[in-house]
Amino acid sequence: MILVIGGAASGKRDYVRGLGYEESQFATGAIDNRPVVDRLQEIVAADKDAAEGLLEVLCAKEVVICDEVGSGVIPAERHEREVREATGRLCNQLAGHAEKVVRLVAGIPVVIKGGA
Repeated sequence: MILVIGGAASGKRDYVRGLGYEESQFATGAIDNRPVVDRLQEIVAADKDAAEGLLEVLCAKEVVICDEVGSGVIPAERHEREVREATGRLCNQLAGHAEKVVRLVAGIPVVIKGGA
């Protein structure tokens, strides 16, 4: 599995399309039978308490895309902080299992695990 992280509008989807995936292969904000899960943060936000149970199914995907949630202003609302924490912890676990982790910065992929 490849984990792709980065800020909103950082080029994550374009990067994954560049790997050969078509838009029809993206499950956006959901987990289904498609090989790419996009907007993981929205899935966690829908049920933050279920985040820990997602690890196995996400590791079976080819690509998981998630917005960077550990930077920026800490949300004032408790629920938003808890979602951010759950998303961050899940991404940490995914990164540990991933073959490759790529962070997009201003459209530039920076490989932080798994070589070029």
